[in-house]
Amino acid sequence: MLDIEVIEDPAAAEASLDPIRTRILMELAEPGSATQLAAKVGLPRQKVNYHLKALERHGLVELVEERRRGNVTERILRASAASYLISPAALASVAPDPHRFSDRFSAFWLLALAGRMVQEMGQLIAGAAAAKQPVATFAIDGEITFRTAADRAAFAEELGVAVTRLVDEYHDGGPGSGATAGGGRKHRLVVALHPSLRTPRKASPGTPSAKEQDND
Repeated sequence: MLDIEVIEDPAAAEASLDPIRTRILMELAEPGSATQLAAKVGLPRQKVNYHLKALERHGLVELVEERRRGNVTERILRASAASYLISPAALASVAPDPHRFSDRFSAFWLLALAGRMVQEMGQLIAGAAAAKQPVATFAIDGEITFRTAADRAAFAEELGVAVTRLVDEYHDGGPGSGATAGGGRKHRLVVALHPSLRTPRKASPGTPSAKEQDND
């Protein structure tokens, strides 16, 4: 089972978005039969079998084993991955194109870059899994609080200068560069900065809610 599977096929994406099938995929993080699933999701076994066949047809669930119970063969299935992401490739005709924006201050460009990253990483992981090789990746995730917008702009400027300096130092732009025999391997570099989502504050016991305060 993969940790994350990136879905590129439009039909598979459609199948995965059905609420019942999403629940089935969640339950099949651990192997189970149609009979076991029926009890968990509250549907007849025949209905569960219908959804399982659709998911299996698109490679979203896989057969683990078959058990003989009297005159019946029970199929034990498992989800193909613990989690799923739908690639922009599933919406190829309307997928965001990073080349349309190319503005480092554009939120839409950042979103387009993120979409491209999902698509490319999905293909890399699939290829690496087939070749039984790891994918060479590196990521940093963190949060920083800026006192002012000017501080944020200054940080972004310094970060850009630092990254550019490192790229100039390590980039092999000579003949033979690229993913070719005898040359270096190209890597994609994306550096992003965006506001964190605000989490609602939990009111302390006895503290009036914002709505109650507005009514005072």
